[in-house]
Amino acid sequence: MRRWVERMSLNKMADQAADSSNGGMEVMTVGWYRKLVLAAMLLTLFVVVLGAYVRLSDAGLGCPDWPGCYGKLSPLHAKDQINDAMTVAPHGPVSMAKAWKEMVHRYFASTLGGLILAIAATAWFKRATLRQSPWLPISLVLVVVFQGLLGMWTVTLLLKPAVVTAHLIGGMTTLALLTWLLLQQRFPSPTPLQGIRAIRPYAWLALLIACIQIVLGGWVSTNYAALACADFPTCNQSWLPSMDFDDAFHVFRELGMTAEGALLSHENLRAIHFTHRVGAVLTTLAVGALAIKLLGHHKLKPFGWLVLATLSCQILLGIANVLLQLPLHLAVAHNAGAALLLISLVIITYRLSAKEY
Repeated sequence: MRRWVERMSLNKMADQAADSSNGGMEVMTVGWYRKLVLAAMLLTLFVVVLGAYVRLSDAGLGCPDWPGCYGKLSPLHAKDQINDAMTVAPHGPVSMAKAWKEMVHRYFASTLGGLILAIAATAWFKRATLRQSPWLPISLVLVVVFQGLLGMWTVTLLLKPAVVTAHLIGGMTTLALLTWLLLQQRFPSPTPLQGIRAIRPYAWLALLIACIQIVLGGWVSTNYAALACADFPTCNQSWLPSMDFDDAFHVFRELGMTAEGALLSHENLRAIHFTHRVGAVLTTLAVGALAIKLLGHHKLKPFGWLVLATLSCQILLGIANVLLQLPLHLAVAHNAGAALLLISLVIITYRLSAKEY
């Protein structure tokens, strides 16, 4: 009897040790996965800003093929082809500096794609440990694959505005989804709060309008219409300047051209720019209303100040870009501000998705 009791005790201790070991492995898996998602989210933010820098510095065709540079791994390996292109067109789109900008962006984007593949694989094979559906990470893989295609078409189709804008949208979508996934990992069950049901529609409306404004901003940038209005708050000394919307928002056309092949007029470019300004007013009203609602809730005040700060910075950067004639660093910062505003609105929307007590 004593031997049987001793044997049972030993078996129980072994089971406890195994459970402890499994629990430790689960904690390690969850912790590693969270770090992987955080790294991917931060890298996406960097890639989005770097992509804006490449576009705004006119380096989008620094390597006129894809995925390499003249079929080579790096501009260093393609220096002869780059020198030949510079000889033919000294002020053209190809130069060693522009080629490096474009390829560095591709290197980081490829690294991001690998990280997202690792996230999706972990989410699928460790779904029991993570206790979350793997479909959001898998959806991210599909978005990234489409992003890769858009990156290729951006070059091979010679910077068509629709393709370049779609590429920007894809980057922002990836950033928003990774932010949501990170929040699911860090805060799987947001603390219930009282009175958030009335604020929730404001958050979703602000997020929707901000997304539309980001698309409009991308359309302004890809059509080089940022300086179509050279002053502020008026547009070329007029509150309602002459504009032509017929070809301004035609999607399937070449860069700088109408659908019929003629050059875009100044009126077309002003229509694009002015629409973005109207969108900025609507965004300010929607996001500002959300901030007021958040500041009125004693437990959501920090979120209110967060969205108010990001909105204010974005407004100031937009005005400064016009008044200072679009300096490169401010134009890139304006793109970064849009990404940070998007992140803040995603965080707030996730927080408001909690149950109300």
